[in-house]
Amino acid sequence: MDSRFLPMPVRQLDIGAPTEPKVGQAAPAPQTDESRYQAKATEAAVKFESFFIAQTLHKMRDATKAMADDDSIYKDTINSDMLDMADNMVADQLAGRRAFGVADAILRQLTPPPSPAPASSPENLVFPKKNPD
Repeated sequence: MDSRFLPMPVRQLDIGAPTEPKVGQAAPAPQTDESRYQAKATEAAVKFESFFIAQTLHKMRDATKAMADDDSIYKDTINSDMLDMADNMVADQLAGRRAFGVADAILRQLTPPPSPAPASSPENLVFPKKNPD
């Protein structure tokens, strides 16, 4: 049989997190319900910000087409699919940097505020005012 038609050997790819930590490597910290909720909320908030930015860019492009003259280059729809894809990629990059702050605002509403500092911390101590004599 010709070697060109033999099946390729199956190789295991080293993708993702290993199932067991390697020697000399710390085991991953166990995830709590709170940390899983925080991770899911953050992912959802960033995806929503990306969607929001993409919709804004699409509407801006549509408005430019609507306002353009009949012989304008902005009326041309030749590369509209590629421009939509580029808008989505730009939106993903901006949302990943949290450029608009939409994800941060959502996270402030979805996650509980940080617990207040204990009363013995220096920020919470109240010092009596001295009377100027």
